[in-house]
Amino acid sequence: MLNAGDTAWVLASAALVMLMTPGLAFFYGGMVRAKSVLNMLMMNFIALAVVGVLWALYGFSMSFGDDAFGGFLGNFHFAGLENTFGKVAGFAVAATDTSPAVAWPGSDGLPVLAFVMFQLMFAIITPALISGAIADRAKFWGWTLFVVVWVTIVYFPVAHWVFSFNGFIGENAVGGWIANNLKALDFAGGTAVHINAGAAGLALAIVLGKRKGWPKDTGRPHNVPFVLLGASLLWFGWYGFNAGSALAANDLAAVAFTNTTVATAAAVLGWLLIEQIKFGKPTTLGAASGAVAGLVAVTPACGFVSPLGAIAIGLIAGAVCALAISLKFKFGFDDSLDVVGVHLVGGIVGTLLIGFFGTTSVNSLGADGLFYGGGFTQLGRQAAAAGAVLVYSFVLSFIIGFVIKKAGGFRVSTEDEVGGIDEAQHAESAYDFTGTGGGLGHPNTIPVKSTPAAKLEESKA
Repeated sequence: MLNAGDTAWVLASAALVMLMTPGLAFFYGGMVRAKSVLNMLMMNFIALAVVGVLWALYGFSMSFGDDAFGGFLGNFHFAGLENTFGKVAGFAVAATDTSPAVAWPGSDGLPVLAFVMFQLMFAIITPALISGAIADRAKFWGWTLFVVVWVTIVYFPVAHWVFSFNGFIGENAVGGWIANNLKALDFAGGTAVHINAGAAGLALAIVLGKRKGWPKDTGRPHNVPFVLLGASLLWFGWYGFNAGSALAANDLAAVAFTNTTVATAAAVLGWLLIEQIKFGKPTTLGAASGAVAGLVAVTPACGFVSPLGAIAIGLIAGAVCALAISLKFKFGFDDSLDVVGVHLVGGIVGTLLIGFFGTTSVNSLGADGLFYGGGFTQLGRQAAAAGAVLVYSFVLSFIIGFVIKKAGGFRVSTEDEVGGIDEAQHAESAYDFTGTGGGLGHPNTIPVKSTPAAKLEESKA
């Protein structure tokens, strides 16, 4: 049976998650130089176009089709979104001791296409997250090619590992190995999204090399209000990301919503306290980054921990990620916008802490962590899942990036990097204060009597 309320919530959540990609574009765009902000926005926006098409052609089928390779990859039963119209997804019965542990039992179902669209938005934002690691120096079409290849051979398989549960789409359907065999817990994408993207960002930062002048010249954020706006949009959209992953308008969705809120709030405080201790002042950029770090860390855990556990996760993640962003200076990789420090480290923190704070009192299909008498079993599962995704993503991302770079299609020239990547790659600039190029320019740069409006008034007089 279809459940209209659950269907409406999942569709609304899909729209919220879609908003996160433009929000991420503003978050990243505000942190780069003024001469490369459009390139940063476009690197995020193109993910909507590319992944949207690939998902319909074969991505959903590779991710959620019946397993064809021992838990590694789905088949092509849903290629072109065939066999999805008029179909219902959902578990007919709650999990038992003989069936896999799943996060979303229920007798009512969703239209398969509602689930298709919800998961599409996860597939879109994951490669977009990577873009921050190579800001200021990537060719637009080289990046686009990377997205095509990366989602095909990295994201789609990993999504199958983590998100594809036995029996969810079809009673006899077989899903991925992390979800069903390893039984590691990931409510909304700590491994499949954040560790996956963070490891890829690290690989690309190494492949493309350092920006000219780095680390002496790290590049100051050109628009901090953009950064805070982007972080706020991300926080707003993240309710769809996390609470929507309950796939129902129920108590579990409310728990995930609550945990998302309190963990993010705690992470802001954790990050700002580290800034105060290290630098003597809390910053707006730090508050925005702390919020994102908290959102990242609570993502895998939000449906498996109590609100107190979520606060602890957020506080730890905010502090740890604030310290982790300095790793790039220690190890010498130019991660432009701290994708590694926030998404890779934050994803690992959140994934591992389920092994400490997880409790079946919140979700009977979760697991009790160390602090709730569960021992180290679940922690070991979480570590294995995190490590597998990290290694797989890093190795393949490095190879893909290396091949594209060697073909001459990934890094811009030094001249274009210094002169402005927006002009070189897109033949436009975000800001025009000179009055050239057909625009009126900034009002403060034009004498009042020479503006068109002033001349019109003068002619009337």
